[in-house]
Amino acid sequence: MSSPTITRFAPSPTGYIHVGNLRTALMNYLIARKAGGTFILRIDDTDPERSKEEYVDGIKEDLTWLGLHWDRVERQSERLEKYNAAADKLREMGRFYEAFETPTELDLKRKKQLNMGKPPVYDRAALNLSDAEKDALRAERGDGVWRFKLDNQRTEWVDGILGDISIDSSSVSDPVLIRGDGQILYTLASVVDDTEMGVTHVVRGSDHVTNTATQIQIMEALGGENVPSFAHHSLLTGPQGEALSKRLGTLALRDLRAQGVHPFALLSLMARLGSSDPVELRTDMESLIEGFDIGHFGSAPTKFDVKDLFPLTGRYLQTLSAADVADKIESLGVPADKAAQFWAVTHENIETLHDLDGWWAMFRDGAEPVIEDADRAFVAQAMAMLPEMPFDENTWSQWTAAVKEATGRKGRGLFRPLRLALTGQESGPEMAAVMPLLQTVRARQG
Repeated sequence: MSSPTITRFAPSPTGYIHVGNLRTALMNYLIARKAGGTFILRIDDTDPERSKEEYVDGIKEDLTWLGLHWDRVERQSERLEKYNAAADKLREMGRFYEAFETPTELDLKRKKQLNMGKPPVYDRAALNLSDAEKDALRAERGDGVWRFKLDNQRTEWVDGILGDISIDSSSVSDPVLIRGDGQILYTLASVVDDTEMGVTHVVRGSDHVTNTATQIQIMEALGGENVPSFAHHSLLTGPQGEALSKRLGTLALRDLRAQGVHPFALLSLMARLGSSDPVELRTDMESLIEGFDIGHFGSAPTKFDVKDLFPLTGRYLQTLSAADVADKIESLGVPADKAAQFWAVTHENIETLHDLDGWWAMFRDGAEPVIEDADRAFVAQAMAMLPEMPFDENTWSQWTAAVKEATGRKGRGLFRPLRLALTGQESGPEMAAVMPLLQTVRARQG
C-alpha cells in the first residue's frame, strides 16, 4: 500500500510572496490535492533577525486570496530542539565538524583553487585541527560554523521534471548547517522536517538541484527511510528572457491583487506556464487540479510577462453576473435600477474591475468629446437634434436615422463621429445599449 501524498510550501517570512514563490506553492498544492493528500504550510522562520510576523500574516493572506488552503501550519522556530538533536546525531557519527575560517580566508582559498584549475571546494582543513587548536580558535574568533561531511560519491535521483540527475559530491563544498551564532540553516531544518513530516514530494526551483543532492545525503545519514520524490521547475525570466530576480519585488502577489488581477487568471497562467500544455483559463479549482501534470513541464527558462494576466482576468470577469460584482458596482454609485444594465454594457470591455471606475465616470459625467475639424458642423447639427434625457434603447437608432435624413451622411461617416462625440472612443459597446446609461452629454453643451 502506497503512503499518502504529502507536500509542503516552506516560505521564509522575510518578505511578501511573489510570482516566483507562487510557482513553487501552486505546484506542491496541486500535487497534494490531485492525490487527495496533505498540503503543509511550513514557515521557515529560523532567522529571528529577518523573520517578521507581518510577513507570516501576509503569506497566509495571499494564499487564502488564491484559494490555496493548507491542511496545517508548521513553524520551524518551534522545532529547534529537533534540529539540535539531529545535529548531535551527526556529530556522534563523525559527519559534522566545526570550522573556523573567516570569509576572507575562504575567499583566498577559493581564488587559489581556481588559479590552480581546481573546483573551488572547501578543503576540509578544519578536520585536521586538534582539540587545543579548536579551543584557541574559539577563544580568538568565537564559535565556528558546523559543516556536514559529504560522502565523496555521486548522488543520483530521477527528477520529476529534469529526469535523471547525477551530482558528483566531490565537486561540492561540505555545506554549513549551523552558523557561528547558533542559527540553524535551511538545509538542516528542511531535511529534519521533510523526514519527520513524511513529505513524499518536493517541488522547488532548479537553483536547488545541488542543494537537493546534499539534502539526500543528510537524510540518508540521519536514517530517513523514505527520500521524497524531487522535481525542480525552471526559473522565471522576464518577457525578453532577462533575469526576473531584480524585479520580483514589484511582482508581489499583493501588488498584482491591488492592480485588479483575478486569482484564477494568475492560477491558470502559473499552472501551465513552462509546460507543454497551452494556457487555458480555469474558473474553478477542481478543473485546475484535474488538468495539472508535473511531468509536462520542461527545464528551459520560462518567460513570464505580467501583461498576460490582464486579458485572462478580463475573460474571467466575462463569466460573472451583475450579482457577482454587485458590491463593486454599488461602490461606484451606480443606481440600483441601472446596475444590471451597466454590467451588461461594460463587462466585455474591461480587463479588471478597476476599469469600471472609468466607465461609470464617463456615463455619469459625460465623456470629453472627440470631434475632428471636418466633422464639427455635422456634430453640432446632430447634437441639436439629440432628444432630451433620459434616453432609452431606441434613442440611438431613432436619432441616427433622423440625422441621416437631415444630413445625407450614412455608414461609418455617420456613426463614427457621433460615437466619438458621445463617448470619446473609437469603439466599444453597442451604442443602443450605451445611450440609456448616459447621465450627461458634454458634446451638447459645447
